[in-house]
Amino acid sequence: MGVNLDGLLLAVDAGNSKTDVAVLAPDGTVLGEARGGGFQPPVVGVEAAVGALAEIVDRAWQAAGGAAVPVAFAQVAACLANADLPVEEAALKAGLEARGWGGAVHVWNDTFAILRAGVDEPRGVAVVCGAGINCVGMLPDGRTARFPAIGKISGDWGGGGGMAEEALWFAARAEDGRGKPTALARTLPGHFGLPTMYALIEALHLGRIPVERRHELTPVLFRTSAEGDPIARSLVDRLADEVVALASVALGRLGLLDEEVPVLLGGSVLAARHPRLDDRIAGLLAAKAPKAVVGVVAAPPVLGAGLLALDAAGAGPAAAERLRGYYGG
Repeated sequence: MGVNLDGLLLAVDAGNSKTDVAVLAPDGTVLGEARGGGFQPPVVGVEAAVGALAEIVDRAWQAAGGAAVPVAFAQVAACLANADLPVEEAALKAGLEARGWGGAVHVWNDTFAILRAGVDEPRGVAVVCGAGINCVGMLPDGRTARFPAIGKISGDWGGGGGMAEEALWFAARAEDGRGKPTALARTLPGHFGLPTMYALIEALHLGRIPVERRHELTPVLFRTSAEGDPIARSLVDRLADEVVALASVALGRLGLLDEEVPVLLGGSVLAARHPRLDDRIAGLLAAKAPKAVVGVVAAPPVLGAGLLALDAAGAGPAAAERLRGYYGG
């Protein structure tokens, strides 16, 4: 079928584990979509990462009925994992511009996609806790609040990977006597069918259990917390403290601490709706920002990238509503 090229938009949500791309009409209609693997320029380099992204864009364009990627989209909104620092954003933007996809290329950290997916206008704060942890805030006038979010060297604590590491640390010390007793010393190795923490440590160290499987221990930590283990509970509580610290600082930077404003939670850990974690976040945030409205983003982040593309194109509420309807947001 033929496709009208006038005003087409490209929306990209490229996370660490998966990438979603959508080709949009200016009225918010989704013309074509494609999904691919994760976007990891720190591992493969910017050129290779953008090259892999280009293959997904090609498939989305073909799904929209195009034979080849057009010379230019009107707007390209790319929400990218690992776009944590301004210098990284600049390098990624240059890489995207070199593909010739559009005269107006906008690059954001992928956390902005989750935030925009959960708000009716670009106003609010989002905290995302998946493999890592991050927080962003934005206002309609373009001002943002954000953090480097590149690990412990930038002051971060938490995320699924970090929580798993903390749980392993406490469990190892509990088993050998250096630390306080915790059921984690039983539940963590038990998840892999192993009898002891020593066996789990050996399996992880020697690669018999791949590194990427460590994230499986985070749900085990939460289950152990729900069973009443004090150490596991303390880790869940600390994560809530970190979420509220991030959100309240971002709100303060944007002058929103005393205003009614959405604070959105996203990512696999926060979207799992653990009661103890949710309750503590709500209680602590109410003390810091009494009018903040906590919500969980269930819509796919590519919706947020699409809404950012529509924002950049100056599209009206009807286009945004049409796009939300498509993605169930």
